[in-house]
Amino acid sequence: MIGWYVHHHGRGHVHRAATIAARLRTPVVGLSTLPAPDGWPGEWVPLPPDVDGSVPRDPTARGVLHWAPLGHPGLRDRTALISRVLARPELRLVVVDVSVEVTLLARLSGLPVAVMAQPGDRTDRPHRTAYDLAETLLAPWSSAGPPLPARGVHVGAISRFDGREPPPPPGRRRVLVLWGAGGIDVTPDDLRAAAAATPDWAWEVVGPAQESAGPANLRWRGWCDDVWTALCDADVVVTHGGQNAVAEVAAARRAAVVVSQVRPHGEQDATALALHRAGIAVGRSRWPAAGRWPSVLDEAVARGGEGWKQWSSGDGAARAAAVLDDLAAR
Repeated sequence: MIGWYVHHHGRGHVHRAATIAARLRTPVVGLSTLPAPDGWPGEWVPLPPDVDGSVPRDPTARGVLHWAPLGHPGLRDRTALISRVLARPELRLVVVDVSVEVTLLARLSGLPVAVMAQPGDRTDRPHRTAYDLAETLLAPWSSAGPPLPARGVHVGAISRFDGREPPPPPGRRRVLVLWGAGGIDVTPDDLRAAAAATPDWAWEVVGPAQESAGPANLRWRGWCDDVWTALCDADVVVTHGGQNAVAEVAAARRAAVVVSQVRPHGEQDATALALHRAGIAVGRSRWPAAGRWPSVLDEAVARGGEGWKQWSSGDGAARAAAVLDDLAAR
């Protein structure tokens, strides 16, 4: 059996876990504060939250860890539940996506750990410790992306849409803005200004609810149940640099502008820069000024979407599952 810890921030971790788990031959048990995703193929252990709005006491253990606040009852209960799963005799491997503390707990329990790698500067003490303890690091991007430590494996982008055949771009000058649940630095005013500066493009925003006002060529859609159709209806996708969002754009093979959002360790900056350097997408470290958007969209169209084949082979989840099945079998 494989144990799979899923971090609760954003939606990318749980989407990725479900996509890979569906392709595993080995039974799997999930652990997370999040509810089980649709189609999860095994048991799911809900964990109590380790954040409650109170002021944490020494959460980093003086820089040794990332999050282990002293005296927090939720953290204590959470750790106890995880430990009970780790004590199961049938468990052979633990996948951590992501947590330094769970990585340490699993390895101290005598279990091999596979850690989902993250781009950006991971040279801080907690990350170095977790990466050193892992049997392998799985990178959900290709060798065209940010570099990996020696034991890392590039499996390529992992999307729930892998295996689908995207249609050609519609050629109607449509922009899809794809935001996620992990936090957005871009304001509604930024989006309105960009749409106003490109009146010959139709803009549609998918993600957290925003204000409805704006120029006539801007539509606020909120969360969308069928993101695949929205992606395929777009000529250019403007997205943040989170791994899940990037993977879904890659699966759709759409011309893209990747605007990194502020995240710890410069995670999205590293992804946007790598995509830009590889010629796959237009990468920007901040939202372009309104007057720059006509040329930014033209540049994205010129690059097109075929470059995503460098980032996503379409079988990243299957490749990741094969690595994990092999590790569990050992």
